Amino acid sequence: MLHDKPPLAMTMGDPAGIGPELSLLAWRERRRGDAPFFLLAAPAHLAAIARRTGIDAPIIETEPSQTAGAIERGLPVVPLENPVEAEPGRPDACNGEAIIESIARAVSAARSGEARAVVTNPIAKAVLYAAGFRFPGHTEYLGDLAKAWEEPAFPVMMIWSEALAVVPVTIHIPLSEAPKALSVDLIVKTARMVDRDLRARFGLAQPRLALAGLNPHAGEGGAMGREEITIIAPAIEQLRAEGVDAVGPLPADTMFHAKARARYDVALTMYHDQGLIPVKTLAFDDGVNVTLGLPFVRTSPDHGTAFDIAGKGVANPASLIAALKLADRLTR
Repeated sequence: MLHDKPPLAMTMGDPAGIGPELSLLAWRERRRGDAPFFLLAAPAHLAAIARRTGIDAPIIETEPSQTAGAIERGLPVVPLENPVEAEPGRPDACNGEAIIESIARAVSAARSGEARAVVTNPIAKAVLYAAGFRFPGHTEYLGDLAKAWEEPAFPVMMIWSEALAVVPVTIHIPLSEAPKALSVDLIVKTARMVDRDLRARFGLAQPRLALAGLNPHAGEGGAMGREEITIIAPAIEQLRAEGVDAVGPLPADTMFHAKARARYDVALTMYHDQGLIPVKTLAFDDGVNVTLGLPFVRTSPDHGTAFDIAGKGVANPASLIAALKLADRLTR
């Protein structure tokens, strides 16, 4: 039975990474009843990857509206206008325009109603920077594309898994800059968006937010830093006054064991690795990157391009499949 909802739009990612073969494997492992999806990519390049890796996945050039009918016969691919010339494991800035086009057209499909969510394959930021890309990463670029909507966007990166969900308040900046970037306003705006989308998209009636401290032992009462006293605690106080169930600041070294995780729905950490190390340790193969605060649903595998194994037929599609399933769940 065909789905009566629009399909999911999947981006190519870096064509020299594992994204192309993950997409082929996601189609091959698709089960009846799973949401249909189409891939914005170069059909000839995908066919070459399928031959190289021995993945039996026919490539069907199509349009978004024809996805539901095509996906039973092969991987539906909406061709890109920019050329793709990629050798697995050899990233090249010449593919930058095609990578960016794939993302932009997926978001455009979500805006037009041709797709109900965007699922992105991994990109290599250094490759895009060499091609003139001016955004720190996927999250920031998606936030810029969301300006086309009337609804204001405040993109927030959440790494989600059944074991743990984490939101870093500061993201793709040097560690030395994270304490300077922290503010009461940034923490409050981030937590508000987390609370809003956990209610609206994940169906939680009263999301429980646990906020980490910045310093060891959450500052030890000011002995190891005062950000907990001057920034994090005032932000939590403001959130609680607004009705957000927020606790902290908590020592980061004791908030990720099983009993601690049972007391909250999402952990807000003060810098990137403080949160991503525990969630990737617990759920490396099936963690999903979810961008909150956008007017559309976006998910992504919680791993990188893996150039070292690209084209060798050993890539694990579990995280991409989890991203597809979560995008389907959040838009049903």
